[in-house]
Amino acid sequence: MNSVTPSSHKLWLLPILSGLLIGTSYIPFPPWASLFCFVPLWFFWNRQTRFRNVFLGGLLTSFVFTLIGFNWVTYLLHEFAHLDWPVAAVGMLIYGLIAHTYVPLAGMLWFWGRKKFDWSKRLSLGLMALITILCEANSLTLFDWNFGYSWYGSNIPVYHWAEVIGFSGLSAASLLCNLPLYIAWEKRKQNTGKIILASVFSIFMLLNLGGLWLKNRLSQPDASFKVLMIQAYIENAEKMAAELGKGFGKEIFNRYINQTDKALKTHPDTQIDFALWPETAFPALLGEQFIDEPYPVALTKFLQDRQLPLITGAYSVDEASNLITNSLFVLNKDGELVPPHYSKTILLAFGEFIPGEQYFPQIRNWLPATGHFARGHGPTDLLLWNDYKMGAQICYESLFPGFSRSLAQLGAQFIVNVTNDSWYGSWQEPYQHMFMTLARGVEFRRPVLRVTNTGISTVSLASGEILERSPIHQAWSGVYEVPYLKNPPATFYQNWFWLVPSLLWGTLIFLLGVGIVRGKDAENALRE
Repeated sequence: MNSVTPSSHKLWLLPILSGLLIGTSYIPFPPWASLFCFVPLWFFWNRQTRFRNVFLGGLLTSFVFTLIGFNWVTYLLHEFAHLDWPVAAVGMLIYGLIAHTYVPLAGMLWFWGRKKFDWSKRLSLGLMALITILCEANSLTLFDWNFGYSWYGSNIPVYHWAEVIGFSGLSAASLLCNLPLYIAWEKRKQNTGKIILASVFSIFMLLNLGGLWLKNRLSQPDASFKVLMIQAYIENAEKMAAELGKGFGKEIFNRYINQTDKALKTHPDTQIDFALWPETAFPALLGEQFIDEPYPVALTKFLQDRQLPLITGAYSVDEASNLITNSLFVLNKDGELVPPHYSKTILLAFGEFIPGEQYFPQIRNWLPATGHFARGHGPTDLLLWNDYKMGAQICYESLFPGFSRSLAQLGAQFIVNVTNDSWYGSWQEPYQHMFMTLARGVEFRRPVLRVTNTGISTVSLASGEILERSPIHQAWSGVYEVPYLKNPPATFYQNWFWLVPSLLWGTLIFLLGVGIVRGKDAENALRE
């Protein structure tokens, strides 16, 4: 049995330190430690001889950074699940233990491989970094963040490389930088360590200069439009009551109408090309089958009287399944629906569907309050109106680069994202979600229009520049002139979407092969 010494106790501070470094390097914090945040944990792993300690060290790191970087889950549990604050806090602790299990998983996989194949120190360290990167990139999580977004969140020019390798590629590169900095720390008393540190710093500065070059070489826009964005700030209680048919529908509708009117009067000499309302802003069912219902009739009259086109989120009904859809509609200046509309495809687990219910329908009986929505057909069509080719996204569909890539492949000139972030408070999540959404515009070099119920509503340009941001949890309206390209070219990332994952997996297979061959050679040498 191993004895525990004071120094071994102190080793457990290393996973905690990594957790602190990671948690304080994610939005809304600057990425001050992103290039070396895993170094303490890797030092801890390298000094372990027991599988359990490697697992617990990784779990400790993920637990700490989840509590720091994603504590808005406490507010979500209180607001959405209606849990008392102490119960929500316990739920946050449980979430901290399970949300980012890719860290202990990476440690376990690496430790097993080192023990099984007796990797050399250099090969073991390289595989530790690579396994960590791949586990992070392929982790299962509801909120698919990564280490690349923080560069954009702090407006550090290296983020422009996302048009080449995506923000997931930037995340992999950030984690990969931890490897030479690990070695630099090991050799800090030697000239080698200082040279490695200076090299990493120099390369980072060159990449930032390259990012500025990528931005400056963008084609100049050849068209523009003016959009009026409305953030009405509807409280969750009112919104839920309207959705359940328990009132407040009229109040919500009037709030959007009045705020839109107020904005139009504030800009009397501005030709607005269309207005944009958030996710499920329209408080009734919308679609051809509901066009004669009172609220759609009232909306049509409002738009006719003002000759104002509108894009709005609304609920509808899928005729095939007779289930509700979370949809996005275009109405022209006469209030007529312009087909096709878009229905949300990537649904929120336990909010809009129950995972596995298609195979075990009885789960629905256990969780009757969970939403039951029909899925849309994915990014297969653009919203087409007035020669605009608009890529539609609803809420956190923006977190999936492959989704936006499909819109770009269809020829989307800009992306329209409607969101309701009212469940998450005003501390971290609105900022995290905003940058993760606008990041798609950098990857595919298209403007992104993002309007939310409670903030943050804004517009980002193809250059990544973010225009005026709305306040959080306040009613607001804003008019934006948005320049865009009528025929935007494909970015390198769009054309070579699978390049970085292929390189990472290919390198892993190669290094594993090297480890197996060297292990066999060593075995044969011992036998001889």
